[in-house]
Amino acid sequence: AKDNAILINHAMTGWSDVPGWWPNMVGPGLPFDTDKYFIVCPNVIGGCQGSTGPASIAADGKPYGSRFPVLTIRDMVAAEIAFSDAIGIDKYVLAAGPSLGGMRSLEWAISHPDRVGAICTIGSSAVATGDQIGTASIQIRAIKSDPHFYNGDYYGEKIGPVEGMGIARRIAHLTYRTESEMDVRFGRQLQGDDTGRYAVASYLDHQAQKLAKRFDANTYICLTEAMNSHDVGRGRGGVVAALESITVPTVVVSISTDRLFPPRLQAEIADLVPVAEPLISINSDFGHDGFLLESEAVGEAISLALDVAT
Repeated sequence: AKDNAILINHAMTGWSDVPGWWPNMVGPGLPFDTDKYFIVCPNVIGGCQGSTGPASIAADGKPYGSRFPVLTIRDMVAAEIAFSDAIGIDKYVLAAGPSLGGMRSLEWAISHPDRVGAICTIGSSAVATGDQIGTASIQIRAIKSDPHFYNGDYYGEKIGPVEGMGIARRIAHLTYRTESEMDVRFGRQLQGDDTGRYAVASYLDHQAQKLAKRFDANTYICLTEAMNSHDVGRGRGGVVAALESITVPTVVVSISTDRLFPPRLQAEIADLVPVAEPLISINSDFGHDGFLLESEAVGEAISLALDVAT
């Protein structure tokens, strides 16, 4: 199995159970075909659903909390390399991922070209933009402003920063979808309950509650800050030089309506990587979340990436 392994780099709030967050993608006869390939998806370091993160217990027997170190995308890839070594995988057929996962896939191609046969980066970028950092910084501020944040050391408290985390998720979710979808789907409708809420506000409340049940606020900050720090050109002579150095077959996928990672960011990767396939653009009404919802089109891109893998 270890000669035909595929590495899936999950998105920010994804985790190791790929079918749980990326439906219709993994299984017999599906794009990540478990009859043909050994599928691996480690939980990202800094995460809260597997690998060491801020909620993990430190050497002194207490959660890391505020003491957890700042991580970069490169640190995450270094951990994925250590994990791959530990389970005996020398080279993956493909490293593929959306969003934060696409950042890591790109980093694999630059840092470890000998360890991967091809990459597929979906709805991602070579460098974090000012707009992304701006939106993300407000989300982090929301969490840190929660009176129950306790500077990140809330693990022993009765209540954690659930409200701040919820506000962060509501802001994020709007960036994941599109203006037109929100208007067509909800418009000015009221929810029709005794709260007097607009339907769109109720929808965002639901998204916030859903994430708060399974996700740690410190992890949310940690992974968001890592994405803000993303810059393949750091220490490599700039983004252009870094992308031009890639020798691994590269499939780049953009989602036409993505307002968090607009298509120009994927076009930049496809234009500058000498061995990149022509940019694949997926038409979707769902914005950044198109990578989750357009499984047929994304599956075709994965098939192409497996075809070009060396």
